[in-house]
Formats: sequence, C-alpha cells, structure tokens
Amino acid sequence: MLDTRIIKLAENLLSHSVRLKEKETLLIEVRGEGHALAKELVKQAYALGAYPFVRIIDPAINRELMLGASEARAEHLVKWEEPMYKDLDTYIVINGPVNDSEMSDVPVERRRAHQIVMQELNDYLVSNVRWTLLNYPTAAMAQSANMSSEAFEDFYFDVCSLDYQKMHEAFLPLKELMDRTDKVRLVGPGTDLAFSIKDIPNVICSGLRNIPDGEIFTAPVRDSVNGKITYNTATSYMGTKFENVSLTFENGKIIEATSNNTEKLNQIFDTDEGARYIGEFAIGVHPYILHPMNDILFDEKIAGSFHFTPGRAYENADNTNRSQIHWDMVNIQRPEYGGGEIWFDDVLIRKDGLFVLPELQGLNPENLKG
Repeated sequence: MLDTRIIKLAENLLSHSVRLKEKETLLIEVRGEGHALAKELVKQAYALGAYPFVRIIDPAINRELMLGASEARAEHLVKWEEPMYKDLDTYIVINGPVNDSEMSDVPVERRRAHQIVMQELNDYLVSNVRWTLLNYPTAAMAQSANMSSEAFEDFYFDVCSLDYQKMHEAFLPLKELMDRTDKVRLVGPGTDLAFSIKDIPNVICSGLRNIPDGEIFTAPVRDSVNGKITYNTATSYMGTKFENVSLTFENGKIIEATSNNTEKLNQIFDTDEGARYIGEFAIGVHPYILHPMNDILFDEKIAGSFHFTPGRAYENADNTNRSQIHWDMVNIQRPEYGGGEIWFDDVLIRKDGLFVLPELQGLNPENLKG
C-alpha cells in the first residue's frame, strides 16, 4: 500500500510548488531513488488533465558519462535537450542519492567543461520554467543525518509538510527590513564579516522552488565584502566533502581560502573570476531542521543558520556576479554551534540563532512549528 505521506507530498508539489494546470507539460526527473513518488506524480498529473513525462537518471551511469565529458559532448547535449526544456511548463527533480560520493573521482576539469556549455540552458530553465527540487528519503541520506532509515523518513515528512503559507507570512517583516537595509555584519567564532545589501532585491523561499524550504536570500554588493568567515558546517562540492572552510575577503574577493582540502578548494575557486566573489547571502529558519546532514537542500534551511555563497548570483537577487560556480556554504549560529550575531545597519536582529526584534520573532522555531 502506498504511503499516504507520499500521496500528500505529491498533491502539495503539484498544487503549491509547480501549480500544475490542465494541458500543461510536466517533466519529472528521478536521480537515483524516488520511483514511488514519481509514479504518484504521474497519476495525479493525469488526473489534472496535464501531460507528464519521466526521465530516470542512474547515478553510476551518469558518473561514467561525466568521466568522458567535454565541451564538444555538452554541445550535442544542449542541441538535444534545448527543444524539450523550451517546451516545458513545469519541472520536478527528485534527488534520491544512494552514494553521496558517486562523483568524487570525476576530474574538476571534466565537470567544468560540461558546466560551461550547459550554463545558458540551465539559466533559461531556472528563469522560465516553474520548477521544484526535492530530495527523496534514502538510506544514504539517513546515514548522512546519523539517523535510522525509519526515523529519517518520519523527520523527512515532518520537514516537507510544514505550513509554508504561515512561514511566508512570518517572513514578510524581515523582507521589509532587508529592503531598507544597507550594512550587514556577521559575527561569530572565526567570523567577522561586513558587506552591503543596499538596493539588491531579496526573495522569500517558502515552498515553491525547494522542498524542504525556509530561507530568505539576497546578495551582497559585489565588491563590498570585507573580513573573514569560518563555516562550521561541512559542505560537499563536485563529489568532495570539505570541512573547516575559512575564507578571507578584500573588496569582495576571496584572497585566502583554507579547509581540510585547501588545494582542491582553491582549484574550484579558480574556475573563473566570479568564483572568488559572493553571489548569495541567505538566512535559514526551518524549525525542524536543526543539524547538518551533508545535504545542502536541507542544510541551507537549518534554523538559526545563514549561508554565504561563492559564485553566481541569481537573476532575481542580482549583484551582477557571474560564474559556473554556485556553492552554498552554511554557518549555524545557535549556542551549541558556538553562537553568533547578525546586525543590520548597526542594529542586532538575531543572536545565537534567535530573532530579537519583536516583529521578526514569528520566524523563531517555536512560532513556525505551531
């Protein structure tokens, strides 16, 4: 018997996230596990009178393809995929990893060659198609979260079934404050960083693009970032796990970068000029996501966290930075992770992971859960 939670999740994805309508096209892309959810999405899409299509990507086969990737191969891929993407109304990606490190031995230059060519098509997809990305609960994800499979499934559906409309309304006072903010300062262990967000749009994320969701993001003025940040959450990129990442900035640019794998870290930052500048600053608030699990879709939403992202800016919160890289790195400021503060125009707005201004306290965990 199909888990009723999967039925409910599919309903929410189609009605709230991508807002699927009659006679619209829907591409469901399954990366690894997640077939049960894909089947239910197909069933419900047909019931709505829409036209569903499914693509299954096997991670091990994808690794083999990427080991031989080149710009020439990617150009053929663009030629084949561009007509499909430009005829899509909606797109749901189900990421069901069975091995977080499947791509770890794919050379950076191979992935870079692929990304260079695919970037324009990916940008079109992000900007012109109603899309949602979510992870499917797998044994690998449970292991990363240091949880049993059963406990992780319960956690997963709690996280994905949050009242996102309530979250959206709680975000509105913070958005209003960020709209009129110039200077931001982030303070914590190994971190003292200052930058401006003046005149950069900010965007509420409450269940439309990602499931789970729970952040508000903007971008720093490109050359305004100065100081040092030390991330207290592990981060994976291009198949490699990085820990103890520390970045030093001067006039917006990363001038020093260290981690447990400093050489590869700097190799990634040398991808292009924009990789050493910041494309996103975001504040995470999801009340059920409290600890990192080496999965950025969850980790960037951790209650009491922020992420500060080297690389490409989003078009809807644009500081003009362009890069093949967009690397969300997370710092948690709750007391058990060392604490920390966020200041807007010399006013303390969040301390040790909790908002202190009365109009922002609706975003604190106890208020979002109810």
